Formats: sequence, structure tokens, C-alpha cells
Amino acid sequence: MDDATEIRQGIREHLGQFSLHVLLVFATGLTIGSERTVVPVLGGDVLGVESFLVIGSFVVSFGFVKALLNLYAGKWGEEYGRKPVLVAGWLTALPIPVILIYAPSWAWISVGNVLLGINQALTWSMAINAKIDLAGPDQRGLAVGIDEAFGYTGVAVGAWITGVIAGRTSLRPEPFYFLAAVVVLALVLSVFLVRETVQLARQEGDDDHHDANLPFREVLKRATYGDRTLFAAAQAGHVENFVDTLFWIAVPLYLTSEGLAIEAVGVVVGIHSAMYFLQIGTGGLADRIGRRPPVVWGMFLAGGGVLGMVLVEGYLGWVVLAGLSGLGMALLYPNLMTVPGDAAHPSWRSAGMGVYRMWRDAGYGVGAILIGLSMELVSAEAAFYMTAGLMFLSGAVVYVWMEETHPEFGTHEPPAPAPERAVADD
Repeated sequence: MDDATEIRQGIREHLGQFSLHVLLVFATGLTIGSERTVVPVLGGDVLGVESFLVIGSFVVSFGFVKALLNLYAGKWGEEYGRKPVLVAGWLTALPIPVILIYAPSWAWISVGNVLLGINQALTWSMAINAKIDLAGPDQRGLAVGIDEAFGYTGVAVGAWITGVIAGRTSLRPEPFYFLAAVVVLALVLSVFLVRETVQLARQEGDDDHHDANLPFREVLKRATYGDRTLFAAAQAGHVENFVDTLFWIAVPLYLTSEGLAIEAVGVVVGIHSAMYFLQIGTGGLADRIGRRPPVVWGMFLAGGGVLGMVLVEGYLGWVVLAGLSGLGMALLYPNLMTVPGDAAHPSWRSAGMGVYRMWRDAGYGVGAILIGLSMELVSAEAAFYMTAGLMFLSGAVVYVWMEETHPEFGTHEPPAPAPERAVADD
């Protein structure tokens, strides 16, 4: 692109649109957070579901659908632009509050969570890619940190608000009126105020570079197993979502079984998610010290917090350990996502991040199955021990295999290109 027509990147230069995308990712977090406290308890108390594995099925459906749509959301974002995919995500969310209010059986809850998985994949994928487009390479870590901080603050606020509403009224329909208002407002903002950003990514890259314009099949291979650093990031992202799944399924059921009131459970779950707001600092920190150190620290800290929750008793102890595991997640979460953002050429960055997000969010489905089986066949505590052990093991893989990808002082080099390679997308 000619210098005269080139659009400058930077958060300050695009503060209005950047702030709008921050608001929209907060709404995305509110949408999923509105289910965190209420829906698992709804399954047992209202719909009569007794099996932990069946209750976990709604997260399985959510996780696998979100993982698959993450993969294609990145691809579609390259082909059609960020805004159309974003609007489609909010349109998909419109039926969710209605389903949750009127669902006569748990199967309908799982259907609603299929739609939630589509909504979260399309809206959150485009939110993060738009912010990276606007911010540019010098503020990439900060942009990802802000995105995840406000998104997961939305999760925390949604879990807390719906817990309070449920405690003062009933498990349904009142909490889901709040959800309906969030979805409608976000859709209106996406349609009428959001502007396209894909042109910023296109001007950022050199199309003559040997790594430019990889076909989608090659991107999938590179970001999954063709690059050891990206493999380390993908497996860590997959396993760390077990922690998020644990706080979605096992923590509310475990704490209520220990006699904690639903309002207090909402606080514990909300404190864990609220710590994710610290990503606004940890993403910027990684711009200064690199991606690898916060990821390694975060994996072990989050695992330790999960382990501690079954080694202590009492509300205060659970709050502290939930916060500790949330702090670990705040360290690792944005910086794992920035790794493929660093390693990918701008011409296929959205697709590359989509591959990472596919493997990461498949962790919801796999984690829900393993956590549900642990609770069903062994005990609720077993799910905590399993999750902590896998976090420690995955952190060790990161420590051994992940190289630094920061553009300024990174040690990571992409694999050498194949001798012959088509440049057209599949």
C-alpha cells in the first residue's frame, strides 16, 4: 500500500473504535457469565438432573462447537472482514435467553449452549482480531491483555449479577432477562457503530515475504504441530481451559454441596473471573519482558490455586484460592494467545489465531467430559486433583519446548518454507 494512503495503527489513533470493541467484548463476557452461576444449579434443582456427567454435557456442547467455529471464524475474518462475522455472532445469541427461560428439559439447555458456543467463537474471535488490527505490532500484547481483561471481567460481573438476581427472586426467568438486554444492545452496537478493520492487517504485512499467504491447510498444520513453540502454546491453551471448565461445572456444585449459599458461590466464581482483569497489565508486561515467563508462571500458579481449593475449608479460603488460580490464568491467558499473533504473518494471522483458539476451546469439551467422569465415578475432589495435575504437566511442556516469540527479543524462528507451496487459499 502507498505511504500516502496508509492508515496509522495504534490504540490512541483509533481510541473510539478500540473502546467500542472493548465494550463489545465485555458484553461477550456478560453473555457467558450469565450462565456460570445459575445454569449448573438449575439443572439439579429445577430440571431434576442428578448425573454430574449429564450436567457437564452443556459445557461439552459449548466447547466443541466454539472450538470448531473459532477455526472458521479466523478464516472467515480474513475472507469477509471482521464486522460481518461479529454481527453474525450476535444474531446467533438472540434465541439463547428464550431457550434458558422456557427449556422443559436439560437437552434444550444443551441446544442453547450450542448457540452460545457459536456466539462466543464469532464475537470474541473478531473482538481480539479487530483490536490487534487497530493496535499494531508494537502494542499487540497490550491489546490482547485489554481484550481478555474486559471480556473476563464481563464473565465475573455476569456470574455475580445473575447469582444475586437468582438469590433474590428465582433461578429463572429473572436472571435471563438481564442476558436478553445484553444481547440486544450488543447487536445494535455491532450493526450501527462498528467499522471494518481488516484493511489494517492487510497493509501491515509484506505480501512478497516467503511466509505470506499460506493456504489454510498449511496454517492448520503450522499452528498445530509443525512448529514446536506453537504446539506448546496449543496444548497449554487446551489444558488451561480445564480450569475455566472446573469453575463452570464443579466449583458451583462442590461449594453448594459444602453448604455455601448460591449468592456466596457467585462471589467465589466471580472472584476467580475478576482476577482476569489483571490481564490488562500482564499483556502489557509481556510486551516488555516477553511472552514465555508469564505463561510458565501462570500455568503453575493456576494449578496450585485449583489444588488448594480442596485442601482448605471455609468461605474465606475458597475466595483466596479462587483468586490465586485466577491470577495464574491472568498471567498465562493473554500471552498464550499472543504467541501465534507474534509468529503468524499478518496475511494469515487471524486464521492462525483461529487454529490456536480451536485447540484452546476444545479444552472446554474435553475438560467437561473428564471433570464430569471424575465427579461421577470418583468424587468432586478428584476433579480438582486431576485438573491441577494436568496444569503442572502442561506447564512443564511449555517450560521445555516454548521459545520466546516477542518480535524484539524473541528466540523463535518459524520453520523453513517447503521447496514448493501454493499461495492460493484452499
